[in-house]
Amino acid sequence: MRMGRTLAYLAFASCVLLFVVKDRAADLNGEEHRGSWAISKSDEPGKVQFALMEHRRDHSSNHQSDWPASSFPAVDFSKLGRQDVRFTIAHDAGKIECEGFLDNGEGAGVFHFQADANYPRQMASLGFPVDGDKQFEMAVQDVSLAFAREMKDLHISGLDTDKLIAFRIFGVDKAFIDSIRAEGLNISEADKLVAFRIHGVSAKMIHSLRQAGYAPDEDTLIAMRIHGASPEWIDDLKRRGYDHIDLQKLIAFRIHGVSPEFIQKLQGMGYSHPEPDELITMRIHNVTPEYIADMRSRGMKDLTIDKLVNMRIHGID
Repeated sequence: MRMGRTLAYLAFASCVLLFVVKDRAADLNGEEHRGSWAISKSDEPGKVQFALMEHRRDHSSNHQSDWPASSFPAVDFSKLGRQDVRFTIAHDAGKIECEGFLDNGEGAGVFHFQADANYPRQMASLGFPVDGDKQFEMAVQDVSLAFAREMKDLHISGLDTDKLIAFRIFGVDKAFIDSIRAEGLNISEADKLVAFRIHGVSAKMIHSLRQAGYAPDEDTLIAMRIHGASPEWIDDLKRRGYDHIDLQKLIAFRIHGVSPEFIQKLQGMGYSHPEPDELITMRIHNVTPEYIADMRSRGMKDLTIDKLVNMRIHGID
């Protein structure tokens, strides 16, 4: 519903923009950034959903995320009814000047981006070249000069202009990096830091794993999050008698469906503690508790795991 409202406001603002563009055709050139904006309610307290749709002769782009309501100091979101609004979002990269309307705290309008002339030179001096398109993106994401200096001082490899933008989009900041490094993981690659944020690798997760006796590397942590091998899930396996299993085997457990429930059913059938490799092999070859029960109902007793796997391999159903 919220997304629908935002799209509707953007569509309306786009129509308004076409009129504005035609009316100001003499002022336009290929280097300017103009477009439409829309604001709708957010599920997060103290925030609004803010969308910017840029319209260029050769392409369009859409930026949409939750922003603190305090980012719009001239706007009263609590005011009922319709109101005309003008506000400016001022960041180091430039100013996004907006005008339009709100109706009960939601609305749309048009914007014009005024780039800061000194910003590209200042960023280039830090080692981050900036062109016109990137400068607009960096204004939207608030890639400030202070943030660029801060990231540069952290000695991150592979850090370029695009990564700075990605850091802002996904919330990679000094506090996050410091929290990861404080857990003994000296992470220094920009791509890995972004992947940590995208997949939800946190300092809390690393701390839990280290307390359990593990020393995971960056790729293993990312793989664990991708496949859902969380510390809570590992604790559940521990209660089934599987303590300190190799992390790669735990990832294989998740990939192939070796769950605490699967292990519990096997234990209830007399397989007290199959080896991790046996459990993975059983799942790969679809040796399920239901299959075992079916074979037993046909008079096949004392079936070892090796026998059950061989039966599946040879098509004995």
